[in-house]
Formats: sequence, C-alpha cells, structure tokens
Amino acid sequence: MNDQATPVRVWDLPTRIFHWALVVCVVCSVISANVGGDAMVWHFRLGYAVFALLAFRILWGLVGGRWSRFTSFLYGPAAIRRYLRGESHAHEHHDVGHNPLGAFSVFALLALLAAQVGTGLFADDEISNTGPLIKFVSGATSLALTRWHKLFGQWLIIALVVLHIGAIVFYFVRKKHNLVRPMISGDKPLGAQVPASADSARTRALALLLAALCAGLVGWVVALGG
Repeated sequence: MNDQATPVRVWDLPTRIFHWALVVCVVCSVISANVGGDAMVWHFRLGYAVFALLAFRILWGLVGGRWSRFTSFLYGPAAIRRYLRGESHAHEHHDVGHNPLGAFSVFALLALLAAQVGTGLFADDEISNTGPLIKFVSGATSLALTRWHKLFGQWLIIALVVLHIGAIVFYFVRKKHNLVRPMISGDKPLGAQVPASADSARTRALALLLAALCAGLVGWVVALGG
C-alpha cells in the first residue's frame, strides 16, 4: 500500500454472504454431528445448505466479481514460485484477492466440502439416519462413504479451517494485514490502478437468481431418493 491508497471493492456482496453463510453452516454442521440425536435433523439441513452454497460458489467463480472469479486466483507454477520468492510481478496483484497460498486453501476447502457433502448424501450411521440417495449404492459402498464422512473428511476440513484461521492471525500479527475486515466491508485500501470487482444491483440480482437455481438443484437431488 502507499499514500495514494483508496478503498477498492474487492469482495462483492454475494461473495461476502457466501463466505459467512458457509462459515456458519460448517461450524453448526460439525456441532450438530457431534451432538447427534435430534440434532441430526439440522445436520442434514445444514449439509443441504452447504451443497447449495458450493454450487453457487462454482457458478459465481465463473461470472462473479473480478476478484471472486477463479481466473483471478488460478496460478501457474511460475507465478507460485515467484510469490514464494517474494518476486511477484505488480500486475499479478497478489495483495488484492487470494494470493497463491490462499488460492490453494480455497480450492482445497471447496473440494473437501464437496466430498463431504457428496459422501453425506449416501451415508448410513447404522442407527436411524441415512442420506437421501442411499438407495442408489450398495451397503458396502454406503459404509465406506460413511467412514470417510465421519472420520477422514470431517477431520481434514477441521484441520484446513484451523490452518486458514492461523494464516489470518499470522497476516494480522506479523504483516499487519487485516484479512477479515475486507470480507465484511468488501473494500481494501489499494492503489487506484487496481481494478475493482463489479458489485451493482444488476450483479446482485444475478447472484440471487443463481442462488435460487442452486437451491432448486439441491431440492431436486434430495428428492431423487424419494
């Protein structure tokens, strides 16, 4: 940053809502899974919500604001090496959206959450709860997917979330960069040459339409199980 830094819209409103909604759903999903019993009703509902959020994020990663698009943080090996050596090019804007390490964290978390949702759809706790699509797989397959869902998947997600929080704390303490505030306000103090993300009534209406379509998709998938 320099003396000419001005607020630049980096995270559009749909991205911010997605981010915080995902945080709430994931935390509450882990809690409800460990509570068990009647809380499992909410565990399934939260899982469906995460499903819809992930579907939305994939679409928004294609058509959303500039810094929310996957193309803005899909880095090649050379760019990653430059970043790790502290030799990033100015036009790469690694200080604006997701830097290469942050991008890896984002993609890894999205992939793990997708796997967690997918396995949950076919899961069977052998007590009283089964995923809505369990009839489409064999008992052995369901148990294998359940094992991943309850053990490996859950702990990998928790580990990645802890690393994510650790990175936020590191940047705040060591580099004096507050990564949370921009995800609340949407803006970062940056140079005037940095392109801003579109965040207008039109783009928000598009996001709302996509969110509704994703919710409908989840409802259709769940209904397949009868």
